[in-house]
Amino acid sequence: MAIASYSPYSLRPINHTSFPKCPSLRRNSQFRPSGIRATVALEPDSSTQFQNTSEVDLFACAVCYEPLIRKGPPGFNLPAIYRSGFKCTKCNKSYSSKNVYLDLTVTAGAKEYDESKPARTELFRSPLVSFLYERGWRQNFNRRGFPGPDEEFKMAQEYFKPAEGGLLVDVSCGSGLFSRKFATSGTYSRVVALDFSENMLRQCYDFIKQDDTILTSNLALVRADVSRLPFSSGSVDAVHAGAALHCWPSPSNAIAEINRILRSGGVFVGTTFLRASSSTPAILRPFGQRVLQDYAYLTKEEIEDLCTSCGLTNYTCKVQQSFIMFSAQKP
Repeated sequence: MAIASYSPYSLRPINHTSFPKCPSLRRNSQFRPSGIRATVALEPDSSTQFQNTSEVDLFACAVCYEPLIRKGPPGFNLPAIYRSGFKCTKCNKSYSSKNVYLDLTVTAGAKEYDESKPARTELFRSPLVSFLYERGWRQNFNRRGFPGPDEEFKMAQEYFKPAEGGLLVDVSCGSGLFSRKFATSGTYSRVVALDFSENMLRQCYDFIKQDDTILTSNLALVRADVSRLPFSSGSVDAVHAGAALHCWPSPSNAIAEINRILRSGGVFVGTTFLRASSSTPAILRPFGQRVLQDYAYLTKEEIEDLCTSCGLTNYTCKVQQSFIMFSAQKP
């Protein structure tokens, strides 16, 4: 990418490209290490005390989707990323960390305006709900057919085999229940735990800081809107969305965005609650109708139609009571 200017610096390109270390890819895999960074040298103004190196980062501007320039220490882990600053050279928007997460929403840096979402989304921005999510809330999902986090993780890993060694983004990650599992699996070069809820990300960090191996792993916490994902088109190998689709304000916009950021052959895996249909046991139908007014529950046919209408292929799913895990690929 050609860089015109980055005040207060002038940029001098270096005639080499640095490639981050990445686990070996599976044989015959079409994937290559993602997040390649172009390194440039900076000539700092005498009045600045910033780092004297800058890189084109894997993150993109939430406004114009241009790759961001990163200033700060190298590395892809929580301590390195949150000591860094990010800037878009096209629209000049700056992004920075908010205590424990990197805010890459369109409203990042706004002083007066705060974005509000539908009630089903705002509920999970609550400090109480965020605290309770892994302390009782998530455990109740088994009543609706969810097999449990460990089994769901194993199922997802089977679907993600074509993306081993690549970059995985866990959208609507909540308190990072699956993000932490993906990060410690050693299967992916980098993992991004992404959510719109500030309090969910803080809870995720509280769990992460209890384990130094996760704290220094290739994991980043990012606040972003699933309908405006801060990644360049075709830059992500795998996207996971656990128990999330029914909470999204616009599932179609979200899945279209997921399709945009996936590279060719990239894999999308999601779980959600199914809406009652003719195949739903009669005893469960009244409950499904009651919750429908608060959440965007879909039938398995609607989910398949949604994925294919957004351009994804090779759709497959597994259903157990009201639980569904589905997978689709970018052509």
